[in-house]
Amino acid sequence: MAKLFLTLLVIVILFSGCNILQKSAKQELTDGFYIKITEHKKEKVYVDVIEDSVLVYPATTYNNKAAIDTVRSLKLQTSEYESKEDLEFTLSQNSFDIDFLVVPAKFRFPTKNVPTQLNSELNGSVFLGYRTDRYYIKRKPNSLNIQEQRITHLGYSMGLFTGIGNTFMSPTTTNDRLLQEYDGLVWSKGLAVIIGLNNFSVGIAFGFDNLLDQNSSIWIYENKPWLGIALGLNLN
Repeated sequence: MAKLFLTLLVIVILFSGCNILQKSAKQELTDGFYIKITEHKKEKVYVDVIEDSVLVYPATTYNNKAAIDTVRSLKLQTSEYESKEDLEFTLSQNSFDIDFLVVPAKFRFPTKNVPTQLNSELNGSVFLGYRTDRYYIKRKPNSLNIQEQRITHLGYSMGLFTGIGNTFMSPTTTNDRLLQEYDGLVWSKGLAVIIGLNNFSVGIAFGFDNLLDQNSSIWIYENKPWLGIALGLNLN
């Protein structure tokens, strides 16, 4: 019960942090260079976010430096828009990703006559990966013939994670070679895929655990693969 409470506490803190960092998190469209994708072409652009407006400038590379055409720009507004022009395109950006990762549930495969286990364990890891963010922008008239604009964010990243956690040690998990029960410290590492839709981020982790004490040689899950549900908080 205590482990479950601590795990839930970490999850609450994680999502509270997501709300606190919402303005700087990657689900927010921010200033920078993007690839603008339409039905007919792709082009490099620079995005300038000013309060409730977004300016999209054409951008090129000149003498190995980014050149921005400030004369021509596309103005977007998060509120109602006076223009009658429909609009639909995607802004894409790639980046290096650093996340704080929590795996609230691990699916352990059967081993040593122990059936499949679904474990809830306290853990925390650092995730390093390659990330792609896409912002789907669509502007069309509503029933009152007023232009409304919607920006939907989808981000996905793949990379490696490493961290520490705990695991319940018992006679069952040591093939009856351990008499007492205790919470052991483990080192977790593996591969994770994280998908974020607007403010929600979830993924799948594939990893291995190593027990960090003298009973590692008798632990039945030592260096055995597991699958888990991953929740991430972006740190950069």
